[in-house]
Amino acid sequence: IRFEGAVFLDADFTAPWCMRGRYGITSVKQQLAGAEHVVLFHFLTQGACRVRLAEGGEVIDVRAGDLILFAQDDRHLMGSDLHMAPLEADNLIDAATAAAVEPAFVPIRHGGGGAATRFVCGYLACSRSLCRPLFEALPRVLRITLGDGQTAGLVRELLRVGVLESSASRPGAQSTLAKLAELMFVEALRRHVETLPPEGHGWLAALRDVQIGRALALLHDTPERAWTVDELAREVALSRSVLATRFASLVGESPMQYLTRWRLALAARALRSSND
Repeated sequence: IRFEGAVFLDADFTAPWCMRGRYGITSVKQQLAGAEHVVLFHFLTQGACRVRLAEGGEVIDVRAGDLILFAQDDRHLMGSDLHMAPLEADNLIDAATAAAVEPAFVPIRHGGGGAATRFVCGYLACSRSLCRPLFEALPRVLRITLGDGQTAGLVRELLRVGVLESSASRPGAQSTLAKLAELMFVEALRRHVETLPPEGHGWLAALRDVQIGRALALLHDTPERAWTVDELAREVALSRSVLATRFASLVGESPMQYLTRWRLALAARALRSSND
C-alpha cells in the first residue's frame, strides 16, 4: 500500500445532527490535486453515531474507538439522527475554511448542542490500479473496532499528528501525511483480516493462506521475473494443479492473469510518474 497524499480533519458534532459526505469536496481536491482515487474514513474518538450509505442499506452503530472506512468513494449519511435533512459536508468544510485566518483546515463544529460526538476524518490519495485487488476485497462500508488498547492509542496518535500536519502546511507535510496514512490504514486492515472467517474467499483471504499468500508475495516482489505456474508452484511447495485451483478459488483469477494485471498497474504508474 502506498498513499500519495492525505488530508485529515478534526470534527465536533452535537446532537441532533446529520451530514452527507464523500470525497469530491472542493477544498480536499485542491489539497490532493491529481489524485487517481481517494479513500475516506471517519475515526470516532468520543461519543456515538449512526452511519449508512446514502442510497440505503444497513444502518451501522458506531462508537468511540471505531473506524469507518469507505474504499469505493461512496456517498453516505452520518449523524445522531439519520432521518434529519442532512447537511452537505462540502458546506461544513468550506465554512470552516473561510473562517480560518490561514487557508488551512480548522476544527469543524456543528449541531444542536446536545450529546457530543468527536471524530477525525481522513482523505487518502492512492493509485486505483495498484490498490484494485484490495479495494475489491473490502465491503463498501467497513467498520473496524480498534477498542481502547495499544493499537487504538497508536492510531489516535497518528490521527492527532495528521490533523496538525494538515492544518500547518509546513514543508514536507504531504509526504509526512502520506506515511502517517499508510501506517494507520495498514494497522486497521490487520484488524479487519483478523476478523475474517477461515472459510472466506477473496484477496484478503488469499493473503492468509500460507502457500497462496506466499505466491502473491513473490509475484508482487519480483513482477519482472519470467514466472510460469510450474515455477511458482515449486517456490511455494505445491503441485501445479493445486496451486492453480486454489489460487483461482481464492483470488478469482489465475496466477498468470493476476501477474499480468499487476504488471500493467505498475506500468501505468510508471507512465504517470516519469518520463520513461
